[in-house]
Amino acid sequence: MRQCAAQAVASSTPRDASPALKNSCVLFGTRPPPFATLLGVSQAEIIQGRSIGPTQVEQVRQLMAAHPDWGRSRLSQELARLWDWRNGVGQVKDMAARTLLRKLELRGWIALPPRQYPPVQRRGHPRLPELPLAALPPPIQAPLGALLPLRITEVSTPAGACQRPLFKRLLHHYHYLSHQRTVGENLQYLVADRQDRPLACLLFGAAAWQCADRDRYIGWPAAHRAQSLHLLANNTRFLILPGIEVLQLASAVLSRVSRQLSRDWQRKYGHPIYLLETFVERDRFSGACYRAANWSHVGQTKGRTRQDRPEGTWCQVPVKDVYLYALHPRFRQRLQGQSVPPANPIHDPYR
Repeated sequence: MRQCAAQAVASSTPRDASPALKNSCVLFGTRPPPFATLLGVSQAEIIQGRSIGPTQVEQVRQLMAAHPDWGRSRLSQELARLWDWRNGVGQVKDMAARTLLRKLELRGWIALPPRQYPPVQRRGHPRLPELPLAALPPPIQAPLGALLPLRITEVSTPAGACQRPLFKRLLHHYHYLSHQRTVGENLQYLVADRQDRPLACLLFGAAAWQCADRDRYIGWPAAHRAQSLHLLANNTRFLILPGIEVLQLASAVLSRVSRQLSRDWQRKYGHPIYLLETFVERDRFSGACYRAANWSHVGQTKGRTRQDRPEGTWCQVPVKDVYLYALHPRFRQRLQGQSVPPANPIHDPYR
């Protein structure tokens, strides 16, 4: 996927430099000079799922002024504690707070201290070790029944930690988008057959901030979306390993994982998931396995990403088909904040 071309440029500013040069971007977002003026905040906006207006921005500014020696990590941790910003199991959401701080700086509302370390994308990703030959099964051509029961391991928690290196290497080496690291709430599934031969990897993470066709399908105004976006999960990676040719395997894997995902998410993060989404690059894949697993095709993207900038610049990416899968029969009411009676989980034909 293409990356945004606009990057901050490192420069040293001589004393006699012009005012325009003095106000240019500096490597790693160093604090603007004393004469730089922060922009005013006229009205509240929904940023990182929170309503941020003049009062909240002033709180951030006062926190920074009271502790000029704090770095970005300490600021984000203390801001999350100040606002009691926690997930469903009580963990402080410092990474969400850090992302919010960066968005405030992009709007010109605050000036963050210099980064102590360069961003991950500047440092580059460490090369994962090559896969040993024994890590991959020989090619499998068999009916689905010969592989059952499938063994599904969620590897992001301590219970499945021993399988996590294999999961990461498989995605890194064999998925067309590769894989380096995960941020935010996520679940990682490694699927094997009854002989423990690895078959598939699935990664679920945060939902897209906005998607017109998805939001229209849900019936979501912006205010409800901001409050309930955490109740959606995005299937960001799905890999059937090379050499695995088993009819209906992909749809069976999707069905089984979808059935347990909300329960796993509740256990790890303290809240359920009511709707799954995925974005299929239409020039590369047909999306047949999602349709076979009863996912609904609801539209397509506009070729833009969550990396769009407030000043209007945006990243061009391939157009993708949008698929959704409901994990609750009244998912619309749940996502719109309406109280509904408990319901049995949606039937899984592969269970």
